[in-house]
Amino acid sequence: MNNNKRSIIIVDDHTLFRNGLRMLINNLPNYQVIAEAANGEEFLDLLKIQLPDLVLLDIEMPVMNGFDAAKQATSTYPDIKIITLSMYGEEDYYYKMVDAGVKGFVLKDSDITEVKSALETVFEGGSYFSSELLQTLVSSLKTRPSSAEKQNLLSERETEILILICQGFSNQEIADQLFISKRTVDKHRANILEKSECKNTAQLVMYAIKNQLVEI
Repeated sequence: MNNNKRSIIIVDDHTLFRNGLRMLINNLPNYQVIAEAANGEEFLDLLKIQLPDLVLLDIEMPVMNGFDAAKQATSTYPDIKIITLSMYGEEDYYYKMVDAGVKGFVLKDSDITEVKSALETVFEGGSYFSSELLQTLVSSLKTRPSSAEKQNLLSERETEILILICQGFSNQEIADQLFISKRTVDKHRANILEKSECKNTAQLVMYAIKNQLVEI
């Protein structure tokens, strides 16, 4: 194996899918699949042998599912970087996966360009949502009752604006909806990014989900 390449483990119970994804990733210049697993238990066993730079992890698998595997992996190896392999209709798992420490979500039918973007973003320390998945997700987000919120660093107005951002509204649309100036929204958005330590909308959605400010 080329030691200059970033190492990846693929965890999925479908052999054909793993084979196809492995070939696509191995054709990328900076990445190489070093191992595969068909379920969460096999994946955890692999981690005892070698820690990869990145993990692509399915959600629904036999023996041990992706949530339990991610939770145990991140507990034992806090710095591990995991990207969830998702399908439409699995949104109910997102709270759990984010709480388990997953850094991104990529649709299984994404093209290799999107997979590469996810790998690069998460490797550099960011969070990633597949663009198609993000569009679907933000359209289904709803405000959560305040009693269900976890500890929130944001003010009530910032939380209100964050939820609208996550729902796909532009700063101007938010200003119009809240009857405030776009400049005020711009300032609130900057404060939200600073307090949440986020850099983009995908990371803001992850923050909102993790802190249970929205429901899917």
